[in-house]
Amino acid sequence: MTNGITDFENIPDSEPDEHGLIECPLLPLRDLVVFPGVVTSIPLKHKLALAAVQHGLTKQRTVIAISQSTIEGELYKIGTEIALGRLIRDVQEGRSVLVQGRRRVELIEIIKTEPFMVGKARPIDEPTEINDDLQPLIQNISDLLKRAADLNIALTDDVLDYILGTSDPGLLADMVASTLNAPFEDRQQLLENRDVEQRLRQVAYLLNQELNVLELRDEINIQVQQEIDRSQRENYLREQMRVIQTELGETDIFQQEYNEVRDQIFKAHLPADIHEKAMKELSRLMLMPPMAPEVGIIRTYIDWLAGLPWKKASDDNLDITHAQKVLDEAHYGLPKVKDRILEYIAVRKLAPTKMKSPILCFVGPPGVGKTSLGRSIAKALGREFVRVSLGGVRDEAEIRGHRRTYIGALPGRVIQTMRRAGTVNPVFMLDEIDKLGMDFRGDPSSALLEVLDPEQNNTFSDHYLEVPFDLSKVLFITTANDLDPLPPALLDRLEIIEFSSYTEEEKLAITRRFLLPSQLEAHGLENTKISFEKRALQAIIREYTYEAGVRNLNREIANICRKLARLLAEDKPLPPRILPSKLIDYLGPPVFTQKRLHKDDAIGLVTGLVWTYDGGDITLIEVSIMPGKGTLLMTGQLGEVMQESAQTALSYLRARAGDFDIPGDDFENYDVHIHLPEGAVPKEGPSAGITLATAIISAFTERKARSEYAMTGEITLHGKVLPVGGVKEKVLAARRAGIRKVILPSENKKDLVDVPKEALDDLNIFFVSDMQQVIDRVLLAPPPEGRKRDLERQDEEKDEKEEKSEKGDKTDTKTK
Repeated sequence: MTNGITDFENIPDSEPDEHGLIECPLLPLRDLVVFPGVVTSIPLKHKLALAAVQHGLTKQRTVIAISQSTIEGELYKIGTEIALGRLIRDVQEGRSVLVQGRRRVELIEIIKTEPFMVGKARPIDEPTEINDDLQPLIQNISDLLKRAADLNIALTDDVLDYILGTSDPGLLADMVASTLNAPFEDRQQLLENRDVEQRLRQVAYLLNQELNVLELRDEINIQVQQEIDRSQRENYLREQMRVIQTELGETDIFQQEYNEVRDQIFKAHLPADIHEKAMKELSRLMLMPPMAPEVGIIRTYIDWLAGLPWKKASDDNLDITHAQKVLDEAHYGLPKVKDRILEYIAVRKLAPTKMKSPILCFVGPPGVGKTSLGRSIAKALGREFVRVSLGGVRDEAEIRGHRRTYIGALPGRVIQTMRRAGTVNPVFMLDEIDKLGMDFRGDPSSALLEVLDPEQNNTFSDHYLEVPFDLSKVLFITTANDLDPLPPALLDRLEIIEFSSYTEEEKLAITRRFLLPSQLEAHGLENTKISFEKRALQAIIREYTYEAGVRNLNREIANICRKLARLLAEDKPLPPRILPSKLIDYLGPPVFTQKRLHKDDAIGLVTGLVWTYDGGDITLIEVSIMPGKGTLLMTGQLGEVMQESAQTALSYLRARAGDFDIPGDDFENYDVHIHLPEGAVPKEGPSAGITLATAIISAFTERKARSEYAMTGEITLHGKVLPVGGVKEKVLAARRAGIRKVILPSENKKDLVDVPKEALDDLNIFFVSDMQQVIDRVLLAPPPEGRKRDLERQDEEKDEKEEKSEKGDKTDTKTK
């Protein structure tokens, strides 16, 4: 040290020890922040500070300048390692020292306090290269700084050129920060910010604020100067105050909006953590320029936070009698579903805080009342009802929402629907859950796993909200036509309640109690004395509709009511009763003919029972045998599984060919053609196994199959009959077609509990466990004269012998 002057370049940075820490004297600062790369002076008003500086100058070493909190007086964790220059003595200000900031450090511990403070700190490394992402931000800061230099006389051209000439982005942020007239807290926050990009953004924000102040001050000065030209000096101060008030404005529309947002947050009575989040976002909103792009994003976000029902809940009506009455008034039958809802109400009544809401899944064909039952459940419980259709949804963000970084981001459908419900415990229906799709945007069914899991949905996280939302009080009801498309993980979370197709008796009762009164009222016919005969309703059900539910039945009744309403509007006489013979005038010719496919016993012709989305149906299986090369031909749009069932049935027959007196070469010399009519309709499944086997055996043995039987069941290679699904629908289809004898697998006997008693009384059901039982019951005895193919083969052999004999006689004659 010479004459108290130290060259900054000669003072090296402190060397870290094996733990990466440096040990230096501490220079506590008050309301002052020293940034790396900046040369400034520090007043020395405390003996500890003076002692630390004198030690540093003597030892030619760096010290750590670190600020003290203005409230508690404690040292911040982040400071700056500085190199000391010369001491400056001022009569008024006292002593100060010229310093140069070197690098950021994190204070780890204080190891000494007398005669000056000494601490250990860890240097903080920062990137020094400018990447492409930072270039626009640096350019923006440069433009703002140039504009500020034009308005700030303290920022000279030399300083401006020096700052703009640096290639280190972190150093640029620190040097610009040192020129700002920002509050101490903002400057300390800049020093503590280790992310260079965030620091540059914060500097740009503060610089923009200061530029606004400078421009406003310059504008005020211009306005005041104009007033001075025509006023006295006394008017100067008054005019200056007036201009300032005009610019700030007591009736500032932006401040008014901030106040409205604050009131909205407090009126929402948010949970403590959500309230804190909303107030933090409001603080960010107030710090931003009113026309900044993020203002609208933050404003919308706060609206969503304040608009959601975090605590508001409906009071459950736990009167079981009332719930039973509501469900019975709106829906006919469906005992299983109603019992499940009443059980839920009973448990809620006895243990309201212990039971978690169930996740129900209504599965059944279209038109059986799945969606409308959800509304009735909400009405019975006294809750709000909301519904979301998931058909065709392919984007995971539809469920979880988009992150706020995207333009136009919004919460997912779950949160949107909860806001529409207005309560935290609605009945929430997720309709058509089996119609969910999946593509490159994600799998929505996987996103539903959290929503539909009672163990997780109390902290459901939407990508847009980024705060947990409680869905545990929601009664979720999902609907589906088929469970096959659902992933196993999602299916495991659902409590399955099956809706079967309606019987004809149930459709008649529903028509009488619900459909007819509703349609007559909707068409202004409620005061007329029009009645529908039972036979007419039966004809509509059988000949004009073909469905598991009653949706098309309701449509056809509405069609008749429209024509009656026209007659009434034209003052024409109305028929007192709707008769079956008049249906053709209202609805046209019958659309569906009753399926009784054959009345006579026939070879290779057997009736099977199938399940469809519209309920059950009967189908005819035809098998023909023709000369060929042993080819198996299948037509009628048979699916892969059904084709395998046909191959299994044929293999079963070939294995038992001797039992049926079928020559082995028949399978090599004859082709088998299997056909199922209605070729435009795809057919699939293993349940036609015994029907296919019966038809094939009938064709090969030429034993006629009894036409009064219909059957269903899967077959194995050893002739075992396995259980199948859709038993109720298949049995009802046989009854509807007029078939009275039905063959079912023995293991399906338990499924008859769901079949109405009146249907069982009309049917004779035979249970089988082996294919031989089916053959014994359905196939007639072989023809007494033998199989036609055997007779034809014998005739051919006889003709061949005679032909050979004639040739032999001719040869002998020639020889003689």
